[in-house]
Amino acid sequence: MLYKRDALIIIIMLLSFAGCEALKASRPIIPIKEYEKLIAGRVDAQYVGTDTCLKACHSHDKIRRDFEASTMGAQLSRKSGMPVVDCESCHGPGSLAIEGITPEKVEEDKAKGIETKCNYETLIDLKKLPPPALSLICLKCHTANATFNLHQWNASAHAINDVSCSDCHRIHAGPDLIVSPKETAQMCYKCHSNIRAEFSLPSHHPVPEMKVFCTDCHNSHGDVPEKLLRKGVKEQCTQCHADKEGPFVYEHAELMDNCLNCHLQHGSVNNNLLVVREPFLCLQCHEGHKLSTSPDRERIVTLYGRCTDCHPRIHGTDIPSQSGKGRFTQ
Repeated sequence: MLYKRDALIIIIMLLSFAGCEALKASRPIIPIKEYEKLIAGRVDAQYVGTDTCLKACHSHDKIRRDFEASTMGAQLSRKSGMPVVDCESCHGPGSLAIEGITPEKVEEDKAKGIETKCNYETLIDLKKLPPPALSLICLKCHTANATFNLHQWNASAHAINDVSCSDCHRIHAGPDLIVSPKETAQMCYKCHSNIRAEFSLPSHHPVPEMKVFCTDCHNSHGDVPEKLLRKGVKEQCTQCHADKEGPFVYEHAELMDNCLNCHLQHGSVNNNLLVVREPFLCLQCHEGHKLSTSPDRERIVTLYGRCTDCHPRIHGTDIPSQSGKGRFTQ
């Protein structure tokens, strides 16, 4: 009887593990062939090149000039030897879009004061693509070269939360496709409105003053540390606050482990980005100073003041105190 019960328990455990593996398995939202069509365009169309595609469309002249002047435009020229080139790299093959457009039709439309338009419905509808598919169009090229900062993209918080490349990068905004540091804050605030509020608090990192930028600490394309940080918390902070790095002879162990034990990273109502005002921050770990006010030590009071008035080197010091025990007083 005991043997049967043990066997039943083992079977239930195996079924549970199998269920967990099934839950972790990756499944496409739609059939893979349909997904490929989303980013490849019409399979019955042919690549015709930008010159052929835009010869009758003057409303795209500035877009074309900006694109050709950009780094991407230079890399996607026909001389580069890449299999798909120019506008069709992202919008899909354009032969069906310009089908039926002849020089005669262009002249006829021009006489009527209208511009000849192609059949946009045959091109990839970028506005309706799901974010992962939209990013995949960019990743077709950008993961095949030396773009090292994209190696962590698929596992990043942005990718998991359906943020696509085009949410931050405006391909047709001008020849410079890279987002400048000064633009990052306003761009990030579109989603991170809570962080914007924190930068409005009395004590904050000078991001609103444009002395520090979001990308100084965060890698928007994904990174191994938490919160898209470029490095670990202490390593990130000590890039600017080098005097707090140590090592020190007398170290405040908790502070040397993680700056966020005492400080908020974006903004705080307390001075120096402290989580809690002094002395209440220190009293979370330390007792107040107890002093005797009478010769017979019958009356003892506890002093509560601003700890750093006496212990200014709270992060660490190489100089001992008068007692020789290193109380961060020097």
